[in-house]
Formats: sequence, C-alpha cells, structure tokens
Amino acid sequence: LRSHPPEHEKPPAVANGELRINGKGKKLRKPRTIYSSLQLQALNQRFQQTQYLALPERAELAAQLGLTQTQVKIWFQNKRSKYKKIMKQG
Repeated sequence: LRSHPPEHEKPPAVANGELRINGKGKKLRKPRTIYSSLQLQALNQRFQQTQYLALPERAELAAQLGLTQTQVKIWFQNKRSKYKKIMKQG
C-alpha cells in the first residue's frame, strides 16, 4: 500500500502561472494571451480613464471581457510600462 505515487506519476506543479515538470527542468510557459479587438478597445478605453484599477474594478472589467483578473492586471502593468517609456522619449 503506497501513500503517494512515485515521482514520475505526479502531475506537473504550477507556480506563478508557469507549468513545471517535477519541480525542476525547463519551464513550460502558458501560451501568450491573444486579445480580441473588442477586448483591446475596452482595455484601452478604460486605461484612458484611469491607469490603475481597484480590485473590484478589475474583477468587473475581467468578467465583462471574459478575461481573468490576472490577464487584466498584467495588461494594465504592461500598458503603464509602455506609456511611461513613450512619455520618457518625449
């Protein structure tokens, strides 16, 4: 009677949205999110209103657009980064 399966039978561990094989080795990243034009339009529109979303706002926007809260959060982080870079250049 085994209490747990051998190492090769364990499912891959998920850490920070990245799949890992047996806790070491190469990271298997999730595929890049492809946003629809409607999603991008709504995200950009919201970004023009405010560069930062409160948790309830993020949850609501994610639900409206059929995205996860993490996808919305990262999109806003990336957009702020690009925006600051553009502003720095002039």
